[in-house]
Amino acid sequence: MLLTALLMGWMGGTAHADPAATREAMDRLEELLDVRAQDGLLPKDAVMPAILVDVDARYLDSEAWLTTRAIEVFEGAYGGGGLRLCEACMVTRAQVEGGQMVVQTGPVSLSEVIRLDEQTRGASPPARSAIWLSEYNGGVSVRIVDLATGRVLFAQNVDPDLVEFTRTARMYTLTEELERRARGDGLTQSFMDFALFPGQHLSIDWTDQWGRTNQNLSGLTVSVFDPVLGVGASHYRATRLFHTMVGAQLLMSLPTAAVQSIAPDGEEVLDPLLTAAAVVRVPFGRSNYGAVLIASTNGQLGLGISLLNISLLPVLP
Repeated sequence: MLLTALLMGWMGGTAHADPAATREAMDRLEELLDVRAQDGLLPKDAVMPAILVDVDARYLDSEAWLTTRAIEVFEGAYGGGGLRLCEACMVTRAQVEGGQMVVQTGPVSLSEVIRLDEQTRGASPPARSAIWLSEYNGGVSVRIVDLATGRVLFAQNVDPDLVEFTRTARMYTLTEELERRARGDGLTQSFMDFALFPGQHLSIDWTDQWGRTNQNLSGLTVSVFDPVLGVGASHYRATRLFHTMVGAQLLMSLPTAAVQSIAPDGEEVLDPLLTAAAVVRVPFGRSNYGAVLIASTNGQLGLGISLLNISLLPVLP
C-alpha cells in the first residue's frame, strides 16, 4: 500500500512539473542563438525563412505557452517576418497521389515539410530550414536542419545553467586535443634565450603546442640568471606577423623559496620569490634562430638571441 502511494506521488510530481526550468532554458536558448547569429556560425541567411515544424511539450503546464515562447525566441534572435508555423506537420496528413488517397501519421519527413511549405507559403520564398523543439525534464532540446541538404545546422540540449552545453563543449575540446595528439600533430618546442644587453636574462623553455591551429605554446621554464636559479611556467602565442611569438614567464626563485621554507619570516635571497617576464621572439626566416626581447619584474631588460628548438641532450626535445 505504501509502495503504491509512493509511486502515485512520484508520477503525480512528474506530470505536474514546475515549468520554471523550461522558461529559463528558453531564455538561455535565445542567448545562444543570438551569439551564434553574431559570430557567423548560424547566420540569419542560413536559417531564415524557417518553418517551425513541431514544439513538443513534455508537461501539461507547458502546453499553453511553449509554442508561443518558441516563436518569440526565434524571432528575437533572427527578426520577425521569416518564421512560419506548420500546424499540419504533426497531425494526420492526407493527400491524393495517382488517383489514390494517402494518409500519413507520425513524424514528418523533410520532403513532407517541403511539400507542406510549398502548399501554404503562397508567393513567399521557400523555407531554408526546419526547426524541431521539445521539452525534456531538464530544459529544452532544439534541432535546426537545412531543408535543401538535410544538414544539421544546430542541435543542442539547453538547460537553465547551460551545464550540459558547457560539459559538451569541454568534452569536444578534450576529444579534439586527444585526436590531435594521436595523429602526431602535437609538437614539442624548446627555446634557449640569451638576452644579454643591456640587462641579462637567460632561460630555457620546453613547451607543447596546442589549440585548433597550434598557435598556443605552454610549458616549463628554467632560469639560470634572472632569477639566479628559478623554475616556473611559460605561455606564448604565435602571431602571423613574421611568426612573432609573444608571451610571458612566471618563475619562482629556488634559493629564496628554500630559505623561506626554513624561516617563514626570512628575507629574500638574491631575488624576489616570484619573477614575471614578458617575452617577444622574432625568428630569422625559417632558421632555428631568432631575436628575443625580455623584460622582467626584476628590472632587467635584455635583447639577444633565441635558439629555437635546439636539443641540448638526446632525451630532451
